[in-house]
Amino acid sequence: MNTPRRSRTRPSEREHRRTPRDPRQAGLGAFPCPQRDRRGTLRQRIWRERWTYTFIVPGALFFLVFAYAPMAGNVVAFQQYSPFRGFAGSPFIGFANFTVLFQDPAILQALENTLVIAVLQLVFAFPAPIALALLLNSLISDRLKRMVQTVVYLPYFLSWVIVISVWQQVLGGGGLIAGLLDGWGASGFDAMTNADTFKLLVVAQNIWKDSGWGTIIFFAAIAGIPNERYEAAAIDGATPWQRTWHITLPALVPVATLLLILNIGSILTVGFEQLLLQQPMVGAEASEVLDTFVYFRGVLGGQWGIATAAGLLKGVIGTILVLSANRVAKRLGGEGIF
Repeated sequence: MNTPRRSRTRPSEREHRRTPRDPRQAGLGAFPCPQRDRRGTLRQRIWRERWTYTFIVPGALFFLVFAYAPMAGNVVAFQQYSPFRGFAGSPFIGFANFTVLFQDPAILQALENTLVIAVLQLVFAFPAPIALALLLNSLISDRLKRMVQTVVYLPYFLSWVIVISVWQQVLGGGGLIAGLLDGWGASGFDAMTNADTFKLLVVAQNIWKDSGWGTIIFFAAIAGIPNERYEAAAIDGATPWQRTWHITLPALVPVATLLLILNIGSILTVGFEQLLLQQPMVGAEASEVLDTFVYFRGVLGGQWGIATAAGLLKGVIGTILVLSANRVAKRLGGEGIF
């Protein structure tokens, strides 16, 4: 029987072989080993991740060309601009355009209409997608849920020309409701030309067109809620309303806060095409907003300086509102957007 041969290496030699030859690997303090910065310089990191940055280029070019480059045209607000002279040839007049703008009663009427429509949209149109998402989430049948989702999504893909035409055929003087009321002896119904209720009509059109699409974001937030929370609440005896109030709604608060801040930033943008198409039916006094004011004064009226001053003022107010809303959200315990 062959016995295994024992190693003739002495224990001291074996321990010596296990000992690293490099004193820095042995952890000796006499040989400090500085940690190498693997990140490198900014140029090296960009080159190392060049294929990742390639995906950012189209979006960056879009904002650079269509958002940041046109901001150079704001210099027109401080000039007596003429398209024939250009930016360099037009005389500089300081804040004279802003002085004329604030003295114009039309801008005050446009600002009032803009603020009223914006507040109505925040009160009624903003919560509509949240309520619709909660309603659809409560449906038990998945087939019914998908069918309702498809129906409420469709208006978002229609242009405002088609939307206004559809509403005219339903709520106009010769529309469906007017015909039914005429058959019952009540004539003269025309909601599309009523200047007193026009602002509510604009908000209703926004709800009908955009609420279905807005539910997508809230559906994604609801899908991220673990089912174990609902099951635990049901075991504890919570009703469906209590589960919605204490589980679903708190999960939607961060998303709703983010969207609310963004909507506040664009509060002075209430729909140019929508209002421009309906202005001949109700008149400028009820439908003139800042966007249509800029269009009529600048593009059609040739008062480029005053129109640019109104647009610049709108952008400054929007920026201030976003910064203020973000700070308020952080003070109330939210995350904000930056």
